[in-house]
Amino acid sequence: MTAEILLALLGFSFVTSATPGPNNMMLMASGANFGLRRTVPHLLGVSLGFGAMVGILGLGLDRIVTGNPAVAGALKWASLAYVLWLAWKIATAAPPSPADAQGRPLGFLGAAAFQWVNPKAWAMALGALSAYAAGVGGPLVVAAVFAMVNLPVVAAWAAAGQGLRGLLDRPGRLRAFNATMAALLVLSMLPVVL
Repeated sequence: MTAEILLALLGFSFVTSATPGPNNMMLMASGANFGLRRTVPHLLGVSLGFGAMVGILGLGLDRIVTGNPAVAGALKWASLAYVLWLAWKIATAAPPSPADAQGRPLGFLGAAAFQWVNPKAWAMALGALSAYAAGVGGPLVVAAVFAMVNLPVVAAWAAAGQGLRGLLDRPGRLRAFNATMAALLVLSMLPVVL
C-alpha cells in the first residue's frame, strides 16, 4: 500500500461523503426534527451500513450487479421508489412535540439497509473499489477507511440540522424545511433516472 493511494482514498471518501445526497438530506432533516442525540442510531447506520456494503460488494457481489443489466435496472427502480416514499414521509412529517413519542428518526437497521437502495452509495462504493482496492490492500481496507471518514462527516450533516432547530421552532417553518429536504432528496435521484 502506498501512502499516495491511501491519501487519495481518504480524499475521495471525504468528498463523496460530504456532498449532498440522500443520506445527508435525511440526516439533516432528522437533526432538525429530532436533534442530534436521537439521530445517532441513524448516522451510525449510515456509516457502518455503508462500510459493510463496500466490504460485501468488494468480495464479489459488485461483479454480479454490474455484469447483469436486469439486476442493475431493478435496483435503479427500487431505489427510486424507496427514495420517493422516504421523501413523502419527510415532507408530510408532523412537527414533533416533546410529549410526542410517535415521531421517531430512522433507526440503525433502517439506515444500514437504506445503503443498498441508495444510488449515491452504490456509485461511491463501486468507484472506490475499482479505483483504490488493489492499491490499499483490498476491499476491506476501503470499507474501513470509508466508515472512519464517513462517520464524522454525516454527523456534521445531522448537527447542521440540529443547528437549524432554533429557526424551525414554528410549525410552518418546519413544514417548509421538511418539504425542501424532501424535494432535495428527490432531486438527488435525477442522475439515476436520467
